[in-house]
Amino acid sequence: MSAPGATQRGGVLGATLFAVAGVAVLIGLGIWQLERRVWKENLIATLTARLTRAPDAMPPAADWSRLRPETDEYTRVKFSAEFPAGEQALVYTAGSAFRPDVQGPGYWVFAPARLSGGGTVVVDRGFVPLGRKDLAAHAAGAPHEAVEIVGVMRWPETRGLFTPADEPQNNLWYTRDPQAIAAAKTWAPVAPFYIEQETPVPPGGWPEPGKLAITLPDNHMQYAITWFGLALGLAGVYATWLAGRLRHRA
Repeated sequence: MSAPGATQRGGVLGATLFAVAGVAVLIGLGIWQLERRVWKENLIATLTARLTRAPDAMPPAADWSRLRPETDEYTRVKFSAEFPAGEQALVYTAGSAFRPDVQGPGYWVFAPARLSGGGTVVVDRGFVPLGRKDLAAHAAGAPHEAVEIVGVMRWPETRGLFTPADEPQNNLWYTRDPQAIAAAKTWAPVAPFYIEQETPVPPGGWPEPGKLAITLPDNHMQYAITWFGLALGLAGVYATWLAGRLRHRA
């Protein structure tokens, strides 16, 4: 049978280990949120600098394989290209974090653009709401001669666990993946990125291109304060409990 003193010491030791581990975990989570805050601020600064810079000339097709999303995504570019008649695809969207003007669900209209200097790049010509998915109407607004395009370089979206399967038979996709769309539509080899078009605006207004805006939330400081506060609270509860045990023993 255990002695009362040994039992009390075991209880204090167990509670101490639990409190130390809990405080350490909570402080670690707070530090992680501070690191995430620095990362988020750097990301916002990088994206803001790229999206506010004057557009560069589109890199030649020979350099496309050397481009990387870490260094080149969200770079504004300008180029001359021609849209082949009737070649378009719809990509469903529930909304856009980078296009605050896009309200509610609809479709992105994707089309291949043949560059004047050679090569084909897929262009997200803009947004259309659910009631305007008639591709014939969008094709009417597509230029049939070379046009100067200004847009932003984007890399393919990652398919999520709950992303629906694409429906090539219905000309409908659920991720903005130019390679997958080009393969299904038998568009020639295309760039590994796509372009979110800013200008020109089609004569009828649809699809609606637009400039991207940085609207990333930065709540990491609040989260860090929460974790540090929980660590302080746990330490206070433990200290109060331990003081009571010591008074009882005395």
